[in-house]
Parts: sequence; structure tokens; C-alpha cells
Amino acid sequence: MFENLSEKLDKAFKILKGQGSISEINVAQTMKEIRKALLTADVDFKTAKTFTNTVKEKALGQKVLTAVEPGQLLTKIMKDELAALMGNEQSEISLDGSPNVILVAGLQGSGKTTFTGKLALHLKSKKNKRPLLVACDVYRPAAIDQIGVLAEQVGVEVYQDRDNKNPVEIAQAAIKYAKANGHNTVIVDTAGRLAVDEQMMVEIAAVKESINPNEILFVVDAMTGQDAVNTAKAFNERLNFDGVVLTKLDGDTRGGAALTIRSVVDKPIKFIGTSEKMNGLDVFHPDRMASRILGMGDVISLVERAQQQFDEEEARKVQKKIAKNQFGFDDFLKQINQVKKMGNMKDLVGMIPGMGKAMKGVDIDDDAFKGIEAMIHSMTPVERNNPQILNGSRRKRIASGSGTSIQEVNQLIKQFGQMGKMMKMMQGGGAKQMMQMMKGKGGMPGMR
Repeated sequence: MFENLSEKLDKAFKILKGQGSISEINVAQTMKEIRKALLTADVDFKTAKTFTNTVKEKALGQKVLTAVEPGQLLTKIMKDELAALMGNEQSEISLDGSPNVILVAGLQGSGKTTFTGKLALHLKSKKNKRPLLVACDVYRPAAIDQIGVLAEQVGVEVYQDRDNKNPVEIAQAAIKYAKANGHNTVIVDTAGRLAVDEQMMVEIAAVKESINPNEILFVVDAMTGQDAVNTAKAFNERLNFDGVVLTKLDGDTRGGAALTIRSVVDKPIKFIGTSEKMNGLDVFHPDRMASRILGMGDVISLVERAQQQFDEEEARKVQKKIAKNQFGFDDFLKQINQVKKMGNMKDLVGMIPGMGKAMKGVDIDDDAFKGIEAMIHSMTPVERNNPQILNGSRRKRIASGSGTSIQEVNQLIKQFGQMGKMMKMMQGGGAKQMMQMMKGKGGMPGMR
């Protein structure tokens, strides 16, 4: 996400590289390039100008520390100001109702209905809630079917009334149903339109008035840039919503909406959609997003995703197997599946400091593990549990069965063996020995 903006900001910072100090001239040149980068990212001119003026004033007002280069200092100032522009602190969703009623609004095609399914999964798995999805889009033919499919995917119930064409009545009946059936959270999906129109505004305002939600979320497609900001402004004037959800941040996002929407409507971004999968929803952290925009990664979010997939009992079993030299390819497959559940690979790589820039232009497929999985699935159960028996004829059969080459099978087995040695070293406190081995081989064993 934000690849073009990150690249342009990086070029702007190069003006200060090698400079011994910050001066009015080199800062002015840098700010000119940064303003161009923001405008290209579809940030409105007023916001871009105010932002660069603030950064310039702070940069010129700071004394350059001897241990910090001017470019590094300006990057720090930029990170702080980008975070401030996007709201500075994470904003929690309000869950104080009984039941919690969340009204979801947005234009057609913004990913609004998909978001309701993602939100239901988020509240169910991370907040221990029992959500009820409500189908109040009575106009789009497939809307009720879609929300039903989503509800089934995430394991929650959906309330729908195909015979009723009154969204107000459906929403009210759904809340009564929730109270009677132990649902402590109600997520109401409303109708979208292709553009902001008076009929839609009147209808959704009536739904709001009738159910008095304790949280109203407005969903916008991040790929629409300033159009998203203008739409948010129109909705906010009628609904006075509580927060914004930016969807499709995994697409070709210029970034203008994320950087501008907070300053225009004075409402926090609460969630971002990072993939089409149901678990592709993240709580929005302005400081972390600022770090990612500047190519500094987001290690905290990466660790949080890993922790969500971490199975303590499974980890203990793996440790025992490693200690007894019994870690096999079936165990390796389980580890791969845990990594895959963390999200799309390109997004994960972008969270590692410096990797976003290093992997620029490299297409990281979500099926990056497909070849490895095919090779492992082409092994017999005995071979998976006893990799040492994989001789030449077995490797040839595995390559043929998985549609790969013998060289690829050899590489997998070699890397698997070296990984097992490293894991055993780490478990036995041999980190120092492992570092020496890596140093002697010029890098991570088995990695190309």
C-alpha cells in the first residue's frame, strides 16, 4: 500500500542526504518535492501546503544533533506530522450498548457489505462478542444473499426479512430479535447508491433515528482518493458518523483519502481493509501507518498478527519434536498455514523495515508457498515423517508428482534440514553458534 507515495517521499529525502546541516534552502527544496508527492497521491492542495509548512517550521526550528543526519531528523519530523494528520492515536470502536448497535453506511461498491462480515469476525474473535448481522439493503438484488454467505463464512447469525421493504422496520425488528436471542452486538448493513442522493440520505437518517446506534461507521473505498473525502463530508453532515473505514488498501492506493479524511471531517479512521479475505481487517494506528508510508515498516502489527495465529499447545508439541529430532514435513506444513493466515504476503513483507523498498517491483504472490506445499503433498506419510529416507528415486517421483524439478525438491530438502538445525540451536541456547554458522556461510543457510 502507498508504494508510489513512499517512493516519491524517499526521493525527496535524498536532497538532504550528505548535507551537514538543515538550512532554509535545502529544506525548501525538500518540502517542494514532498508537496508534489502529496498532490500526486491525491491529497488536496490546502492540506498538502499546511502540512509541508508545519514540517518546514519544525525542521528549521530544530538543532541538528551530532549523531543524527539532517535527512534522518526530517524523517522523524515527517513521521510525527503524518501521524498527527491521520489522527495521532488509535480510536476504539464504541461497545457500550446493550446490545451494541453499529450502523454501517457508504456508497455502493465501497466494500460496505463485505466490511460488515469482517467486522463481525473481528468482534467475535477479538472482543468475545456474539454479533448479529442485519440485512437492511432492500434494493440491491444480491445484497441479502451476499450478507447471508458472509455470515456463514465467519460463523455468525444474520437477520433478514425478504418480504419487508422498509429498512427502518427491519432494523427495529432485528434489535428485538438480538435481545431475545442473546446477541450482544448488532451490525446493520444499509443500502448504498452509486452516488450521494437525497433519497438515500433521508432513508439512512431515518434508520439512524429509529435505532439510535451507539456507533456509526462510514465505509469508503481508499482507491477513490479525494472523491472519498468529499463523499465522507456529505455523509457526515447528515449522519454525524463516529468513524471511517478505509477499504481496498491492498490495491493501487494513492493514499490521499487516508491522509486527508481526518482533517476534513474531523472523524478518526477506525479500521482499514487489507485484503479480500474475511480476516483482512486491521484496527487503524496512525503512527504505524506513518511508519509504513515512510518505508520504516510496522513490526508491531506484524508481531500482533503472528500472536493471533500462535497456538501455544501446538508450539509445545513442536518444541518436543525438535528436541527429539522428530520435526517432519507435516509439522512444516502447519507452520506454513499459520503464516498464510496472517494475511497476504506483500502486506506482511511491507511491515518489515526496509523490505518494502527492497521488494519494489517484485510481485509477491499469495500462492508463494504453493510449490512447497505441492512437493510436500507429493510425499508419502512415511517420507514426511522421515526426510532422511528421501533418496534419488523418491525425489524424482516427488518432482514429477508436484510439477516441479528435482533441483527444487533438493533445495527444499536442504533448506528443511538446515532450518531444523537452526531451530534446535535456538532451543538449546545456541544462538551464538547459529550466528557464527550464518556468518561463515555468508547469510541465512539455504536461503537464495
